[in-house]
Amino acid sequence: MSESKIIQKAEFSEKIKTYILLFVGFFMMITVIGIPLLVIWFFGFGQYISRRYYENLKCILTERHLIFSKGAFFKVEKTIPLENIQDLTFLQNPVLNLLELKILKIETAGGINPRGSDMKLIGISEAEAFKQRVLHQREKITKQPSVRSVEFNDSESHALLTEIRDLLKEIKKGL
Repeated sequence: MSESKIIQKAEFSEKIKTYILLFVGFFMMITVIGIPLLVIWFFGFGQYISRRYYENLKCILTERHLIFSKGAFFKVEKTIPLENIQDLTFLQNPVLNLLELKILKIETAGGINPRGSDMKLIGISEAEAFKQRVLHQREKITKQPSVRSVEFNDSESHALLTEIRDLLKEIKKGL
């Protein structure tokens, strides 16, 4: 992938750490095995994991791509071409509302994910403005004429194409 100009780097709210702590804690609480681990999660290990996850969050909008990386221990980086983005949707739930966070769900053309989302960005500061910036940049690049749509109108190009056609016919006869 060639180097692209960076248009915007997304900033993330520190409230993501609290969200992760509560989200995982909830699932530990509803399982029998997780209940004894709740104290360790809330007062030690969970805070460490949440902090590492937050520190590794990055989202960069370039001229042609959206690049996202995340992970506490195992890091994932995903690059989505802007022309493949089909939909940008905000998701909210009571915990997200309480923490004043939003999830920006990005769906792409040809996505193989059965749940229908290729990327979820949790807790972007000024999420609405970031969404609009992505949509604007996507529109900007999809309206540019592609190299493949160049037309050959001059007689020299026509003559060359005719010669190529004739050569292909001769090759075909020889087979």
